[in-house]
Amino acid sequence: MGKTRWLGPALGAMLVLAMGPAAAQEEFGKAVMTGGATGTYIQIGRDLAGVMAECGQTLDVVESAGSLENFMAVRTRGNTQFGIVQNDVLEYLKTYSADDPAVARAIQGVRIAFPLYDEEVHLVARSDIDSVADLAGKRVAIGVENSGTFLTASLVLDLTGTQPAERRKIAPADALPALKSGEIDALFYVAGAPTALFAEGDIDGEQFHLVPITDKTLQTVYDAVTIPANTYPFQPEEVSGIAVKALLMTFEYNPQGNSYQRQSCKAVSDLSHLILTRLPQLQEGGHPKWKNVDLQDIPAGWDIGGCVNAGLQPDYQLECTRPAASAAPEESEANRAYRQYICSTLGC
Repeated sequence: MGKTRWLGPALGAMLVLAMGPAAAQEEFGKAVMTGGATGTYIQIGRDLAGVMAECGQTLDVVESAGSLENFMAVRTRGNTQFGIVQNDVLEYLKTYSADDPAVARAIQGVRIAFPLYDEEVHLVARSDIDSVADLAGKRVAIGVENSGTFLTASLVLDLTGTQPAERRKIAPADALPALKSGEIDALFYVAGAPTALFAEGDIDGEQFHLVPITDKTLQTVYDAVTIPANTYPFQPEEVSGIAVKALLMTFEYNPQGNSYQRQSCKAVSDLSHLILTRLPQLQEGGHPKWKNVDLQDIPAGWDIGGCVNAGLQPDYQLECTRPAASAAPEESEANRAYRQYICSTLGC
């Protein structure tokens, strides 16, 4: 397998330029890179922005193509301290850093903020396709370039030595109608089950099914999971598969460095403190996937950021100023007269 062939020319260029997060900023800001407008990542990002807002802080939630773009944005884009990334993005880059100088430069300074939740690898295909190996010679949708689905699907195919006739770089939402019409034979989608695309996708269980992923090579890289029976209307039996973990990623900012580094480190510490202390709140009122978050499940080979650990200290002082409630505008004389008339006629 070519070390960076499947990453695409756009990402390859970013890797070459990935020397560190931008430091010169006209105005300091904070942001988290997420995913598409209807995905889980963006909802998790909005939950994080919500707890920051409760302390009078602004965290911009930025849509993206997914994990690969998020990884590189945290590495290279100013005012972007966080990104939600699949664990196999990190595993791939870490694995090949030794003999790829561009990748080695790209991962310098990358740190984990928090482990989040597992995302199941869905492979939906024609009913005569029973395994990943059966995708050989078939037309397979692998997600848009730089998305997490694209990365995982590429790894799954390459690690198993499976050679489809075509790898279609289209989003899962576009791939499903293509599968139904016979334009493709199978599609990958990495998302926390149940995903609305399949739950509401009106999929004919006689023609299509959720393919088990039981390859032993893949199970040494990914966690083995079971998608319970009837998770989707077309899926009457449980299906064995694999999952990747979503991670909140950050950068190892230097609190003794320039103004941007100091402010970014504080932003990381503040959000880390809020996640730790308000996890029950997030689990109660945030996206359902918060209930599956295990903050101790750190992926092997990666370190937690120093600014993260600073925010977890029992004596950490978080400047939490709740935004002042907006005062109600003073009512005009005309509106008061109107209300009095309504009350006198209809009652209040």
